[in-house]
Amino acid sequence: MFNNLSDRITASLKGLRGHGRLTEADVDKTVREIRRALLDADVAVPVVREFTARVRERALGEEVSKALNPAQQVVKIVNDELVQILGGATGELHFAKNPPTVIMLAGLQGAGKTTLAGKLARWMKSEGHTPMLVAADLQRPNAVNQLQIVGERAGVPVFAPEPGNGVGNPVLVAMNGVSTAQFQQHDVVIVDTAGRLGIDEEMMQQARDIRDAVNPHETLFVVDAMIGQDAARVAEAFRDGVGFSGVVLSKLDGDARGGAALSITGVTERPILFASTGEGLEDFERFHPDRMANRILDMGDVLTLIEQAEKSFDQAEAEKAAKKLASGEDFTLDDFLTQMQQIKNMGSIKKMLGMLPNMGQYREALDNFDEREVDRIEAMIRSMTPAERNDPKIINGSRRNRIAKGSGTTVQAVNQLLERFKQAQQMMRTMGKGMAGGGMPGMPGGPGMGMGKKSRGKQQAPKQAKKAKSKNPAKAAREQAEAAKKARSGEGQGGSAFGGGAPSGQDVADFDPSQLPPEMQKLLGGR
Repeated sequence: MFNNLSDRITASLKGLRGHGRLTEADVDKTVREIRRALLDADVAVPVVREFTARVRERALGEEVSKALNPAQQVVKIVNDELVQILGGATGELHFAKNPPTVIMLAGLQGAGKTTLAGKLARWMKSEGHTPMLVAADLQRPNAVNQLQIVGERAGVPVFAPEPGNGVGNPVLVAMNGVSTAQFQQHDVVIVDTAGRLGIDEEMMQQARDIRDAVNPHETLFVVDAMIGQDAARVAEAFRDGVGFSGVVLSKLDGDARGGAALSITGVTERPILFASTGEGLEDFERFHPDRMANRILDMGDVLTLIEQAEKSFDQAEAEKAAKKLASGEDFTLDDFLTQMQQIKNMGSIKKMLGMLPNMGQYREALDNFDEREVDRIEAMIRSMTPAERNDPKIINGSRRNRIAKGSGTTVQAVNQLLERFKQAQQMMRTMGKGMAGGGMPGMPGGPGMGMGKKSRGKQQAPKQAKKAKSKNPAKAAREQAEAAKKARSGEGQGGSAFGGGAPSGQDVADFDPSQLPPEMQKLLGGR
C-alpha cells in the first residue's frame, strides 16, 4: 500500500546525501517534495501541514546543524514524525478485571467488520483467551451466516439466535450474547454490528443502543484503508456519534495510496490497534507505529519478521535438525522439504522479503516473484522415492524425467532443485562441523572452522597439496594443480540454498564480510 509513498519520500531524502552542511534551501526543497508525496497519498491536509511544519522546524534547528551527519539526522526526524502521526506508542487493548471483556466492532458496510471479527477472535485465541463471537448484524443479507462460517474456520463459537436478513432485535441479541458468554465462562466477547453504505442516523442510533446495552470495554472502529482521506471524515462522524476507543485498519494489503493510515490518528486522536494485511484469517497483526514508519522509509520491519518466525517455526523440528547436524548425519531432501514448509507456514514469502531493509530497489523483482515456486519444489520432492530423497546421487536421467512428469514440471526444474539442494547440503555440512567442534557454525574463530585452540588468533595454514600419482609429466602437473586448488578451497566450503557463499577458491573461515554488498553489510551490523 505504501510503495509509491515510500519511493517518493526515500528519493527526496537521498538528495541530502553527501552534504556536510544543510542550507535552508536544501531543507525547504526536501520538505516540499515530502509534502507533495503525502498529498498524492491522499493524507488529510491538516495532517500534512502539521507534519511538514514540524519536520522543517526540527531540520533547521540545532539538532541538525550540530550533527556529524546532517542528512542522517533529517532522516531520523522524518522517521520520528511519521511515528507520531501514526499514533506514537503502540496501542493496547484494555481487558476487564472481571471477565468477560466486551469488544464492540463498528464501521461502514463493506469495511470488512465480519471477517475482521473472525481474525480478531483467532488472534485472541492464540494469545490464550477464550473468545466468543456475537452476530448482532441482522440487516445485511447473510451476515449471520458469514460470521458462523468465519467463526468455524477460526475455531471460535458464535452466538447467533436470529437468522438475520432483517429479522430480530440486534440490541437483545447483543445483551443475551454477553450473558451467555459469562455463563459459559468465555473471557472475551466480540460483538459484530451492522453498518451502512453511508453515514445515517438510523445506523448511529442502533450502534448507540447496543453500546448502552452491553457497556463495551473497547469499541473498535473498523475502517477500509483504501478509502483514503475520506476515512478521516467517516471516523470523525463515528467518534462524535457513537464514540470509539481504537481503530482497526482493514485491507492494508491493497494498492491504494495509504492516506487513511496516516490521517486517521491525527484527526481522531485515537490509536490504531490492529491491521488486516490479507484475506486469510492469519493475515492480522498488531499495529506498531514505529515499525510502520520504518516500512515507509524502506528501513524494513525485522521485528515483525522475527515474531512471525517464532510463531510459525516448530521448536521440536528445529531441535531435531540441530541434533542431526551435531551428530554428523547428512542433510537430506526430506530435511530440505521440512525447511521449505516451515518457511511457507510463515505466510507470503513476498511479504517477508518486503520486510527486509533496503528492499525498495528490488520491488519490481518482488512483484514478479511467484509464490507457487515453493509448491513446485514440494511437488518435485514428493515425486521422488524415499531412496532418492535420502541419496540424490542415484537420480539419473530417467529418474529425473519421471520426477518431472510426476510433479508437472520440467527436467530443467528438477536439475535446478538438485543443484540448489547440493549447495544447501554443503552449507549444512559446514555448520555441522562447527557445531561438533563446539563453536558457532559458519563463524570465523570457532573450532572446526579453520581456527583450532592452539592457533586461535592466527589463520590456519592451507592443506598441503597431495603429490601427483601419474607418471605422465603433463597429467601429473594437472593433478597436482587440481589438488592444490581443492586444498585452498577446503572440503567443507559453505554455500547458500539460493546460490550464495564464499567466493570461489576462498575458505569460509577466511571470508571477509567487507566483500558483501552494502545492504547485506548493514544487516550484519557493519558500517
